[in-house]
Amino acid sequence: MTAKAIRNARIFDGETWHQDSALLLSEGRVTAIVAESDVPAKAEVVDIGDGILVPGFVDLQVNGGGGVMLNDAPTVEGLRTICAAHARFGTTALLPTLITDTPETTAAVIAAGRQAMAGQLPGLLGLHLEGPHLSLARKGAHDPALIRPMEEEDLALLLACGGSFPAMMITVAPENVTEAQVSRLAEAGFIVSLGHTDADFDTVQRYAKAGARTVTHLFNAMSPLGHREPGMVGAALHIGGLHAGLIADGIHVHPAAMAIALRSKQGPGRIFIVTDAMSPIGTDLARFTLNGREILRRDGRLTLADGTLAGADIDMLASVRFLHGTLGLPIEEVFRMVSTYPAEAAGVAPRKGRLAPGTDADFVALTDDLQMKSTWIGGACVYSA
Repeated sequence: MTAKAIRNARIFDGETWHQDSALLLSEGRVTAIVAESDVPAKAEVVDIGDGILVPGFVDLQVNGGGGVMLNDAPTVEGLRTICAAHARFGTTALLPTLITDTPETTAAVIAAGRQAMAGQLPGLLGLHLEGPHLSLARKGAHDPALIRPMEEEDLALLLACGGSFPAMMITVAPENVTEAQVSRLAEAGFIVSLGHTDADFDTVQRYAKAGARTVTHLFNAMSPLGHREPGMVGAALHIGGLHAGLIADGIHVHPAAMAIALRSKQGPGRIFIVTDAMSPIGTDLARFTLNGREILRRDGRLTLADGTLAGADIDMLASVRFLHGTLGLPIEEVFRMVSTYPAEAAGVAPRKGRLAPGTDADFVALTDDLQMKSTWIGGACVYSA
C-alpha cells in the first residue's frame, strides 16, 4: 500500500508540537512524523491547507447523535448513525452508551455492537452500558422502573461478550452491584465505572480495590464532597487509581468546580472529557424521547419536564473550545483531556489518543481558531467541513 503524507499543518502528537513536518501513514497506522523535506518521494501527499493536526478525540459516553438514541435504535444502523454524527466534531473513537433499559434491549445492543465491530464500523471502540444497576436515590434521568440489582443472568450476559470489543464499559452503583461482581467484570476485561450512586468514601475505596477504575460524569448523580464525609466526589479525586469522566458544558458542572477538581485530582488516574451527548447532536431537534419520556432541548440544556438534566447538548469540539476559552486551560492539556486521557482510561492507549509510530491514524484537522476542517479514521477522511 502506498504511504500517505499529511502536510502543511502544525502537528500535535499528544505531547509536543511539530513545525514544518508531515504525518506519515501506512495501512491505517502512523509510521512517523518527519520534516517535510524528508517525505518519501513515492508517498501520496495530502496538503491539509494550514491549521493544526491533533489526535482524534475519544469519547467514552455517547448516548446518541444524528437524531438517534441508542436506546431506540439498538442496531448496527443506529450505531453507524451515532458514530458518523460525532465524527463531524472530531470524535474518532467512541463508546455508544445505552442508558438504563430492559434486559432485551441490553442484549440487542450487545449483539449489534458485535456485528458492527466485526464489520469494522469506523469510530466504534466498544459499548458503554450505563445502568440498569444504579442507585434509585441518584437516578438522574434514568427510568426508576428499570433500575434493579445485578442478578447472575445479567452477569452471565456481560461475561459472555468479554473480548468482543477493544473497550467495554459498564456504569454501576454499589447499592445494586456487589464487590464480587465488580471483580468478575474487571477480570473479564470490563472497564467498571462507578456512578449514579450515594456511596460513601469508604465504600468507593473498597470497590476501587475490587476492580472499579473509572467514575462516571464526576459531580453529577453522586454523593458530594463534604468536610466530614468526602463522598463519591472526594473519593474520585483522592484515589489515584480512579480515572474520572467530566462533562464540560458549563451546565452540568460549574467552571470553578471543574478547575478545583483538576487541581485536586491524584494520579496516575486522570480527569478526561465525555460529552454524554444525546440524539440532537448534529441536528436541529427541539425534543426527543427517552424510555417514553419527553426530553426538551432549550438554551444548551436537555431536561425532563421537571427540569432534571437528561444528558448533554454538546459535542467534543465544543468541549475543547469551552475548556480552552472559558476555563483557560492550555490547549495542549485540553487535547490530552479529549484524546490521550480517555484512551488511557479505556485501556487502549497503545493504539489511540496519540500520534506516534504504530498508533491508529486517527486525527483531526482544525483551523488555528479551533474550527473543524476534517476528521480522519484509520488514515481515511470520514468527514470534511
